[in-house]
Amino acid sequence: MNVQQTITPELRAWIVAQAQAGCQPADVLNAMRASGWDEQVAMTALEDTLEAHLGRPAVEALQQGISPGAVAAQLAQPQRLPEPALEAGATTLQLPDREVQVLMQMALPRVVVLGGFLSHEECDALVALANPRLSRSETVVNATGGSEVNSARTSDGMFFGRGEHALCARIEQRIADLLRWPVINGEGLQVLRYRPGAQYLPHHDYFDPAQPGAPTILSRGGQRLGTLLMYLNTPERGGATTFPDVGLEVAPIKGNAVFFSYSRPSPTTRTLHGGAPVLAGEKWVATKWLREGEFH
Repeated sequence: MNVQQTITPELRAWIVAQAQAGCQPADVLNAMRASGWDEQVAMTALEDTLEAHLGRPAVEALQQGISPGAVAAQLAQPQRLPEPALEAGATTLQLPDREVQVLMQMALPRVVVLGGFLSHEECDALVALANPRLSRSETVVNATGGSEVNSARTSDGMFFGRGEHALCARIEQRIADLLRWPVINGEGLQVLRYRPGAQYLPHHDYFDPAQPGAPTILSRGGQRLGTLLMYLNTPERGGATTFPDVGLEVAPIKGNAVFFSYSRPSPTTRTLHGGAPVLAGEKWVATKWLREGEFH
């Protein structure tokens, strides 16, 4: 007589622990079979548990034998993240120097759209400071930790040092107050200009820990945990910030901002995003990335 085997919370916890230790699914399955688990029950428990914690793309990567260490990193428990004070369902946030409107928020991906984060005068002043220093934007090269021009990103940009100008320092402190995250844990402000036709194809802002250049990148302040994108003007047409995994488009409205965070370097955060092509006029944005530790 066959005894029905039950997939218990304890079994699921054990499967997660094995994955966190970098074990391949085939090895975990063999261990379960050796302990007396029916193969079909064991396979169901393994696939369902890993998918709940990682998502289907990461499970498929594990099954194909791709980078167990990287997948184990994706299983890391969510940590404390930059986050606005929205616990009471606030529709406005009173920061020390400015009141900001909460226009929209989502849980997965964690996205918050903010109205009036910057004044129009601050937007214009930041554009004026950045304009003389613009050059073709680059992207991070995960294989080396450096950066290079990439056809996926067709904007012009520049970086300010943290606190380089009084305006930068004021905006950075406002961001720290908004997200309850130390100023020193943020990269310097990046300003970008997108001309007609320019875009940034969908990408993730976190750094892939499995890439050879990851130690170099992460040594400067740890992993990125969140992004605040501020719109410095309103294009005539186009230029939305898109989140393809959830079909979300955020309109680029002067003075507004969109914040999103990612608790682990994994597609399961659903923070794949891009800048849609500008169809008429120009788009100017400022970006702030938040790190785990002090950025230097």
